[in-house]
Amino acid sequence: MIPDELVEKIRRLEIRARGVVESVFQGEYQSAFQGRGIEFAEVRPYQVGDDIRTIDWNVSARMDETYVKVYEEEREQTVMLCVDISGSENFGSQGMLKREVAAEICAVIAFSAVQNNDMVGLLLFSDEIERFIRPGAGRRHVLRCIRELFTTEPESIGTDIAGALRRVLRILRRRSILVLVSDFFDTAYASTLRAAAQRHDTVGVELQDPREEELPPVGLVDLTDAETGETVTVDTRDPAARRAIEASVRARREQTRDLLRRAGAGHVVVRTDTDHLEPLIAFFRRRARRG
Repeated sequence: MIPDELVEKIRRLEIRARGVVESVFQGEYQSAFQGRGIEFAEVRPYQVGDDIRTIDWNVSARMDETYVKVYEEEREQTVMLCVDISGSENFGSQGMLKREVAAEICAVIAFSAVQNNDMVGLLLFSDEIERFIRPGAGRRHVLRCIRELFTTEPESIGTDIAGALRRVLRILRRRSILVLVSDFFDTAYASTLRAAAQRHDTVGVELQDPREEELPPVGLVDLTDAETGETVTVDTRDPAARRAIEASVRARREQTRDLLRRAGAGHVVVRTDTDHLEPLIAFFRRRARRG
């Protein structure tokens, strides 16, 4: 049974996500993601300027008049949400955990997709594949995905992005939209990311929290790595210690940005201390304008 508190949280998230989709996001989604091909729609009489390669000779012979085939973009696509639920995702210093921010982002994308008649799938991962939901359509399917985002407790706490992407590459047979949501606390996934971006329209959503890079000067603090369990004591009043931590975080974030760029994937940075959806909306607007 799902606790009443969680049911209410999912209901509020659905209301907010659908409101954003209907008021802002739906048009950006449609413009940013082109259909996967074209399909036959109808035939009509030939007009001056039509490409002669579109002439339907069989229909023209029967009607004793020249007809051409008309095609339209085939919009139905698959959106695969590949979401990191490792130990570090259960951190948040601004009132929301990174995992809760991920759920909100995924809800907006999923409701946009099903409103556009696209399919939505979900893969949750740590350094194992924790849960997989096959692509489906409709409100009830999206709510199931959101419920899993909140309720799935990972068996492991590490992160293996390459392993998750390899599973996605085996699952998705045709070109799809792949949204990878993670804080990217991982290494050695560059080649798999390139392979995924070559086969699928890939967007990396990087989750960040300000306390990962800025420690207040409060004295000696024990810092525990959520994915390894290792604990170190840091004197946060020491400027050199704070600068070292900040430099390490900046280097990792720059590496993530460069890996996504070199792979040809999109990159959206979402912070827990700012509006969670505005960076996503801005990204799709920029992409729509380029398209």
